[in-house]
Amino acid sequence: MPTGQVIKTYNGFYYVLEDGRELTQNPELLSCRLRGRIKRIKGSVVTGDMVEYELLGDGTGVIEKRLPRKTLLHRPSVANIDQVIITFALREPDINSLLLNRFLVLAEWSDIPEIVICLNKTDLLPASADEFVKPYVDAGYRVIFASAHEKQGIEEIRSLLKGKVTAFAGPSGVGKSSLLNAIDSNLSLTTGVISEKIKRGKHTTRAACLLPVASGGIVVDTPGFSAAELEQLDKNLLAGYFPEFRPLIEKCYYNTCTHSHEPDCGIKNALAEGIISQERYDAYLNILQSILERKKAY
Repeated sequence: MPTGQVIKTYNGFYYVLEDGRELTQNPELLSCRLRGRIKRIKGSVVTGDMVEYELLGDGTGVIEKRLPRKTLLHRPSVANIDQVIITFALREPDINSLLLNRFLVLAEWSDIPEIVICLNKTDLLPASADEFVKPYVDAGYRVIFASAHEKQGIEEIRSLLKGKVTAFAGPSGVGKSSLLNAIDSNLSLTTGVISEKIKRGKHTTRAACLLPVASGGIVVDTPGFSAAELEQLDKNLLAGYFPEFRPLIEKCYYNTCTHSHEPDCGIKNALAEGIISQERYDAYLNILQSILERKKAY
């Protein structure tokens, strides 16, 4: 049975690149539907998945099986990526630090090998930017300051993309498509504007799609998001999704410590000593509370 990779999905159709074919700017893709037994499973096949399919007489196909995944990024759902570049704007719209922290946790939970933070629109750079990024640098994240307008950070991003499949993810209006166009003008992605009324971006990317980059690598432009749902996470594992918290967990007196109210807590002690940031700890408590509230609801 032939195999291929899902390059994009749209309106119930899955567009597959046959194994052995090169991904180009305008690749020849096979339009496929899902076999009924697979279709009944939510999220069974997403962009980036390797699949087996049956070729039909009318030139379309039916996906029979999804092959094992290397990785899966949850919301936006993309499979088999090597890294994610989480992109936020410093201004227009103003950066939402809680959403950034929630998406970092989502990427850690998804077990993506490389997680990079890209802060776009540095031509609007506030004086406090270095102070803002310090907790993330201290946590071990690579932070890139970029500007599609000024071409800042573009070469640094290009070097990260070579030989890898990279998802660009972030809220609407932060300039993901503009950055990708600056990286490779052949991509010609549609860009949007910020609503003056609500100071939010408008969706220009409707579906995740794999795109080749001329300088090397494959990128995935994903639809903008306004939330990162983490309520399904295990509260006992949550602290482990904060890299700087990991070595502190074993210092807690209680094995079941939630790091919120218990005495002799390694994380709370580190907070009191200024070892970890208040902002990151507050984000942890916010996510923990949402998990506990969901558990109560059920």
